[in-house]
Amino acid sequence: MAAVEAQPQFHVLAVDDSLIDRKLIEKLLKTSSYQVTSVDSVCKALEFLGLLNEEDQRNSDIKVHLIITDYSMPGMTGYDLLRKIKESPSLKDIPVVIMSSENIPSRINRCLEEGAEEFFLKPVQLSDVSKLKPHLMKENSKEIPRRCSSSGPQQCFWPASSICI
Repeated sequence: MAAVEAQPQFHVLAVDDSLIDRKLIEKLLKTSSYQVTSVDSVCKALEFLGLLNEEDQRNSDIKVHLIITDYSMPGMTGYDLLRKIKESPSLKDIPVVIMSSENIPSRINRCLEEGAEEFFLKPVQLSDVSKLKPHLMKENSKEIPRRCSSSGPQQCFWPASSICI
């Protein structure tokens, strides 16, 4: 029997101060086969990412492929988290998705202009979660050339990026 390479499981950091919304997004992500870490504040997200003390010391054992965060939270907002991520040399390429129950066009535009990949209106639905995959593939495609040998011309195919022709 030939061994089949397992499809990589993407790790998503979900940030929301509302327990109900956090559990909903966690369930939707897990239903779509994502590994999920959920926290209830921007401070806990920054701590998880190794940025709490304004230091850029990311825990190299933990790979986060995407961050999805609520906009309106006590203390720091999802917009503040977005800016911290995009200012960090080691984290700036991680896709960030903002979600909010408030449909405020100026807020949505500001988040997208600062680098958010998507802006979802709550309640987040399974159809929204399906929009995440292209952003994950884009972020991960940066790693593909490192996985293939450099001995001549070749083509690499995702997700089985270890298969080179």
